[in-house]
Amino acid sequence: MAFTAQDVKALRVASGAGMMDCKKALQENDGDMEASQQWLREKGLAASAKREDRAAIQGVVSMSINGNVGAIVELKCETDFSAGSDSFKAEADALVALVSEKGVDAISERQTDLEELKVTLKENISIGQVARIEAAEGNILDSYLHIQGGRGVNGVVVEIAQGTQALAHDVAVHVAFARPKYLSRDDVPAEVVAAERETLITITRNEGKPEAALEKIVEGRIGGFFKDVALLEQPYAKDDKQSVSQFIGSASIIAFAQVEIG
Repeated sequence: MAFTAQDVKALRVASGAGMMDCKKALQENDGDMEASQQWLREKGLAASAKREDRAAIQGVVSMSINGNVGAIVELKCETDFSAGSDSFKAEADALVALVSEKGVDAISERQTDLEELKVTLKENISIGQVARIEAAEGNILDSYLHIQGGRGVNGVVVEIAQGTQALAHDVAVHVAFARPKYLSRDDVPAEVVAAERETLITITRNEGKPEAALEKIVEGRIGGFFKDVALLEQPYAKDDKQSVSQFIGSASIIAFAQVEIG
């Protein structure tokens, strides 16, 4: 017995199950609506749409370096158990391979696979952060992936010019530890700097500092803010007596990307 997209929609409304669950139920029961509803109940899939409301705070970070292309994908789920499963990690690997080959937008090609994985694992599963760097000719690409509980949880890709593979790797390790948001202070949006400045002015005033010294104190603290958020300004993780900019010497960091669970 054939069924239509409207039948799938009606079953979804009646059962509260996900779209792919409803489609599979109709396929298994030759389009019979009542039998499909019973099938969903027996499989424990009724009202599975409520999974979308549950927090996906676990997951896996999968990373790929293929020639001059580095890609990272975060696949999110609800529990450690699902995050560590072979099927979940395999899907993350398939997603990152697709991003590496075709670009970030290509990730939508695996939407059906993700829906089926939701059915299999009975959890809210979603794609989190996705990053891709294609290094220019002659530049160096390297990475670091922090493994925890048998799966990737913190991935970094770095592109540098006029440097070595080892240097790029050291910078990637630093990024994983220090979590910079921007490459340089010039990359920090003006509105972000302005908001931070206003916050620091308020803090400084509340500390009872004299008004005449306010601007000088705030400027010093803004420098500290840049050391927190801008990669080149940060103290190098393995030697905090020098900045990352000093550590890399004549090399240049062209781009970096970090994807971390949570």
